[in-house]
Amino acid sequence: MHFGSGVPTVGVDALSSDDFLLDVREHDEWAAGHAEGALHIPMSDFVARFGELTEKAPDGGRINVICRSGGRSAQVTTYLVQQGLDAVNVDGGMQVWEAAGRPVVDGNGAPGAVI
Repeated sequence: MHFGSGVPTVGVDALSSDDFLLDVREHDEWAAGHAEGALHIPMSDFVARFGELTEKAPDGGRINVICRSGGRSAQVTTYLVQQGLDAVNVDGGMQVWEAAGRPVVDGNGAPGAVI
């Protein structure tokens, strides 16, 4: 893990299928393709839906925040750290996830694509 711009960051290659993933992209991006098992709360709804995250995130566990390329997720990661949560930004986002050959599914569970 390294700290770029003061935001704790993790590489896609360091994540396992058991790690908790929070996707903060918008609905159309999520529907086109996302990591299976990720929790979806768009950044635009995030503060209003914060309670959903605290219900579903593992107690005391790390929250790996992902977006398309890492910009929005860095902002959400900063917010979560300010709330006292253990959060890291996934470096390069879903673009790197897909490029690394990690599975991407669409809204129906079929193979998806990152848009």
